[in-house]
Amino acid sequence: MRWTIKPKPESTKLAIMKKALQVDDTVAKLLLQRGIDTYEAAKTFFRPSFNDLHNPYLMKDMDKAVSRIEAAIENNENILVYGDYDVDGTTSVALMSSYLKTKTENVATYIPDRYVEGYGVSYKGIDFAEDNGFSLIIALDCGVKAIEKVAYAKGKSIDFIICDHHRPGDKIPEAVAVLDPKRDDCAYPFKELCGCGVGFKLICALAEKDEKTPEDLVEYLDLVATAIGADIVPIVDENRALAYFGLQVINSNPRPGMKAMIAEVKKDELTITDVVFIIAPRINAAGRMKHGNHAVTLLTETDFNLAAEHALDIDQYNTDRRETDKRITEEALVQIEENSEQERFSTVVYDENWHKGVIGIVASRLIETYYRPTLVFTKSGDKLAASARSVKGFDVYNALEACSEFIEQFGGHKYAAGLTLLPENYEAFKTKFESVVKESIDPKLLTPELKIDSEINLNEIDHRLYRILSQFAPFGPGNMTPVFMTQAIKDTGWGKCVGEDDKHLRFTATQKANEKLVCIGFGLGDKLDIIKDKKSFNVVYTIDENHWNGNISLQLKLKDIKA
Repeated sequence: MRWTIKPKPESTKLAIMKKALQVDDTVAKLLLQRGIDTYEAAKTFFRPSFNDLHNPYLMKDMDKAVSRIEAAIENNENILVYGDYDVDGTTSVALMSSYLKTKTENVATYIPDRYVEGYGVSYKGIDFAEDNGFSLIIALDCGVKAIEKVAYAKGKSIDFIICDHHRPGDKIPEAVAVLDPKRDDCAYPFKELCGCGVGFKLICALAEKDEKTPEDLVEYLDLVATAIGADIVPIVDENRALAYFGLQVINSNPRPGMKAMIAEVKKDELTITDVVFIIAPRINAAGRMKHGNHAVTLLTETDFNLAAEHALDIDQYNTDRRETDKRITEEALVQIEENSEQERFSTVVYDENWHKGVIGIVASRLIETYYRPTLVFTKSGDKLAASARSVKGFDVYNALEACSEFIEQFGGHKYAAGLTLLPENYEAFKTKFESVVKESIDPKLLTPELKIDSEINLNEIDHRLYRILSQFAPFGPGNMTPVFMTQAIKDTGWGKCVGEDDKHLRFTATQKANEKLVCIGFGLGDKLDIIKDKKSFNVVYTIDENHWNGNISLQLKLKDIKA
């Protein structure tokens, strides 16, 4: 790993923040690195409030969306709530449909089949709406580029309201309303909402008519917080408040479906990280292995016993997903070795039998072994389909664009994309992609970067610091868990490898004085020699709390070790 220490803030600003907040160098530095440079900004950061949420009517077309939905309810029209099959899409559909059902019985949901219809609004979904008498479709987490499909629906006298957060194309669909803060003509002050967040703003606007505030809609925020975590949007500004209050709901009064999923988790309090690694994969597994409808059913169920039954099914899909992506990852690693491709600048692998629902996960797994832009292909009908994942700093979308002569269709963004091509073009594409990456990537990007917030000594770490750092949560993009470096520490002499196959490293660290802190390094078992014989070494870590047999102690969760 490349260790990179973030620049120190200006000494004048540091002194001002220390005095204003009565905090030490470390805390003031962390706040300034996050763009928090005044007492008021710090107050908002540490004490999220519903007052931090922006007026939903600042979003372009919000008034049109509300008017059309109110008319549909008044005229007893049938409303179809449509969303993508991933976490953001299914939570959005659960949120919107459960809210609308408090207003009208004429509400149904639709999730496209991942393998038959693919991503976004589909002609099949519109035909379903026509066949079943729906005159209004509310599309969530998709639709901002569905120009032809919205026109197709219009020809069938079906109106569209689009709630999306993806970057629009050159044209906006001719829907009744297109709610998307990333529209160039939208003045909404926060551009980084997830799809479920845009859906929440719509129900806030609808609720205003009943003289209700966002605080009255807090029961929906477990869904919003889950989508924020899963969709990896920045947890800043409005997202920070939504995630903060959503976590409170998850930990105190979650909907039955959420409660059923977390019933087996042995934790007193779930964090955004837990949501990302415990709840989100289960919701996602439905769309990957079976159908996204199962996730919506779970998230909208009001009876806990029935929710528990649905959660068991979802859990099985997740188990199947884990086994499948593990097997395919192993097969892909063997393929790389058999083809002697360990030293390439890119990874491109293919097997016609690999499960399409997990190839994106497999691409991410392969990057853990070979840190480079990666594509995993499988057979999809008469074409090959791939998921692409990139490494930090390299634009895989641009690289694919440079290979477009061999591609049938592709879309995505800088770090993740999807594409299809004809089987006969696979080898030519693979050669061209490797050439493009080799010529354009900065070699240093092929080594993962470990960003360090601050260098501190072990004697600065105490429970007071940990309590303050805990108040920086919820963590995520734009506000990551603080990462520290300490130099010239030693093991007290009892360090050892632990866990299955001795994969992990555990030791007690000391520095200049008598401070002793337990360190745990998951996956760092191969670094044992660095700490042996009381040699001096450097560590990068986050600070954590260990609960054991009723005792609470601080520990360092290691990210890397260097001699």
